[in-house]
Amino acid sequence: MSDTHDTGYQVLARKYRPASFADLIGQEAMVRTLRNAFEADRIAQAFMMTGIRGTGKTTTARIIAKGMNCIGADGTGGPTTDPCGMCEHCVGIAEGRHVDVLEMDAASNTGIDDIRSTVIDNVAYAPSSARYKVYIIDEVHMLSKSAFNALLKTLEEPPAHVKFIFATTEIRKVPVTVLSRCQRFDLRRIEPEVMIAHLRKVADAEGAEIAEDALALITRAAEGSVRDAMSLLDQAISHGAGETTADQVRAMLGLADRGRVLDLFDLIMKGDAAGALSELSSQYADGADPMAVLRDLAEITHWVSVIQITPEAAEDPTVSPDERARGRAMADGLPMRAMTRMWQMLLKAIEEVSAAPNAMMAAEMAIIRLTHVSTLPSPEELVRKLQDTPPPPPPTGGGGGRPGLAGASAPAASGGASAGASAPSSSGGPVMALAQVPEAGLVRYASFEHVVELIRTNRDAKLLIEVETCLRLVSYSPGRIEFEPAGNAPADLAARLGDRLQRWTGARWGVSVTGSGGGKTIAEERDADRLALEAQAAAHPLVKAVFEAFPGAKITDIKTPEAIAEAAAAEALPEVEDEWDPFEEE
Repeated sequence: MSDTHDTGYQVLARKYRPASFADLIGQEAMVRTLRNAFEADRIAQAFMMTGIRGTGKTTTARIIAKGMNCIGADGTGGPTTDPCGMCEHCVGIAEGRHVDVLEMDAASNTGIDDIRSTVIDNVAYAPSSARYKVYIIDEVHMLSKSAFNALLKTLEEPPAHVKFIFATTEIRKVPVTVLSRCQRFDLRRIEPEVMIAHLRKVADAEGAEIAEDALALITRAAEGSVRDAMSLLDQAISHGAGETTADQVRAMLGLADRGRVLDLFDLIMKGDAAGALSELSSQYADGADPMAVLRDLAEITHWVSVIQITPEAAEDPTVSPDERARGRAMADGLPMRAMTRMWQMLLKAIEEVSAAPNAMMAAEMAIIRLTHVSTLPSPEELVRKLQDTPPPPPPTGGGGGRPGLAGASAPAASGGASAGASAPSSSGGPVMALAQVPEAGLVRYASFEHVVELIRTNRDAKLLIEVETCLRLVSYSPGRIEFEPAGNAPADLAARLGDRLQRWTGARWGVSVTGSGGGKTIAEERDADRLALEAQAAAHPLVKAVFEAFPGAKITDIKTPEAIAEAAAAEALPEVEDEWDPFEEE
């Protein structure tokens, strides 16, 4: 595994760079595909290696180049996925001096002239000594458009003796015309368990004593990159000078103690501003970076939120058993809305701290904000509290329309949407006051009849007729109307109704349409007695006979005996008890 040809001290990332596919960790799917291709003599003309930094893209490219050109220790071998590492080609490629394996960094050679001088002008020549001439182009996405176009012709019809291996961290920036001509391999992030085991193996080989939780910290900081993990391990071994502990690694990385960050998280979620500021100050005094603390808080927020959705996420090997237990407890005791609010505010706080002239002061202000907001009620609780508050009784006198309803809409019609917010409850704080501003007017419209009366008060005759004749109410709550349109309903009824109500109340209304579930229209309810009388009259034998004799006849009016009697009584002259004689007083 180690490179014995270099002299002097080598960093671990170079010393333990994989020399064969057997040394690659965490890329089993790619290795299996390549082994099958080599064994079947189906080696692609071009390969595309993609993945995050440090997963082994360039290393894999060199191993493929060695495997293509390896001739074995006895000089008679063919292409293999297990290069011997001893023949002239394996040694030359490993040392980066093989004349037939050309490595090019597209980040610094981006133009068409670079591609022409390195690739196009030389591709027709046969390899000097190796089986294949191999071009390894790193960060290929950095090539210019013209450079890609120039390379494309060669990729379409490459000479049999030429192989291309591309590596990139930005696969989306590579033209699809190039991708379609390459065999693509996506190198995965290394799983934490695999990474910890690899770091332990290297540490043991170096004779270094390092704690398991220290390796877990390095693994978490590396974020799946083997190169980053090896560099951090190299630094940690030097930092520890014999035996490296988690505290030493944490200090080296500039991290706060995760247990103490969990304590800070607890204090914030409990709304203990003084305790949270004290804990932040203590961590700062111990060398923690305020930005790192906020990032750790964001990481914990994300972790606890994920545990709420998928409890198995708590089984993270980079986290200690005690921290896992605390994470589960937090996930059980904290609402998701509080977690998402915490996440959004932390993202904003991290931006502010990065731009602030004094990072600690900005972090303290962020902590104060977080602790204040953590104890405020959620929007659902605010709405529930407002709904539980009975609306003021409507005035009994004055106004037209239905008794007791006309007066209820008057405040809204004259700007009542904000009137109810002028004296918010002291227990709700500023958020309650803000919530009452758009919602206070809605409390006055406890039923749909209040809405109808509001339309009548504002004298929108067209809308009133449409609401009474075309709207079959499905459900209603203050601020929400769902209805089934009658057959004669205009298509824009919902939009116009919502617009008018928002204009009159100052609060947003949700008006939606559904295809079923509605009751009778207001007009149908109002005319139910008349329709019942018409049906009863139409069923009478004499009326049936009239309709049969006169098919076009219609019932225009119905008078019941009771109605006739009431009309006659109203029209009769009042009885005079004593006749008045104008001459009697004289």
